[in-house]
Amino acid sequence: MNTQDINKRIRLIMDLRAKGITDTAVLSAMERVPRDYFVPDAVRDQAWEDMALPIGRGQTISQPLVVASMTQALKLSDRDKVLEIGTGCGYQTAVLSKLCRRVYTIERHKFLLRHAEERYRALKTHNVTAIAGDGMKGWPTMHGVDQAPFDKIIVTAAARDKPPQALLDQLHIGGMMIIPVGESGNQMLKLYTKESDEAYAVRDLMAVRFVPLLPNIASNSEDGHEAA
Repeated sequence: MNTQDINKRIRLIMDLRAKGITDTAVLSAMERVPRDYFVPDAVRDQAWEDMALPIGRGQTISQPLVVASMTQALKLSDRDKVLEIGTGCGYQTAVLSKLCRRVYTIERHKFLLRHAEERYRALKTHNVTAIAGDGMKGWPTMHGVDQAPFDKIIVTAAARDKPPQALLDQLHIGGMMIIPVGESGNQMLKLYTKESDEAYAVRDLMAVRFVPLLPNIASNSEDGHEAA
């Protein structure tokens, strides 16, 4: 990394701190994960700016402030098992991987998932398991093994009016889920804390703008010619 990129990285971390990100572990993770590695070449010069950027398939890499705010709100520990819905380019996953025991992540676009997995391998990120699937249904039972319940869940696409019940069901009692909720143009980032099998505490965190949470694996027409 050249001096200019190092300075951009430092400037972004200082900016996040000034905007209210106080968790030093989160700031350290954001500094160590190379955001420029997760964006297309065409926008790489903007990778260390505090802005969302396009990553293809109509998806975006979230603004660093939103990534940091969501991560900080989950109060992660190195014992936590985390479910992420919406792998995207893999950047949020990589940040989570620095802060928790293991990340299980689901992406509906196979094209994006393949590239995210290539980045994990190149960065030697070994505590991430990624699959193509319907994130609205939660993590599936695989080979007779249930990974649920999870300590924390993070959703990087917006539910229309409430979180999918399957995700709430896969959360530990005492666990937390962060998810944007609402129609386009009127979305609120919400933090759910599961108090019992039937009761949740809900806190509004900030207005956000995310792509909608959609069911099923993306079709070939959605995913382009490179879909598997």
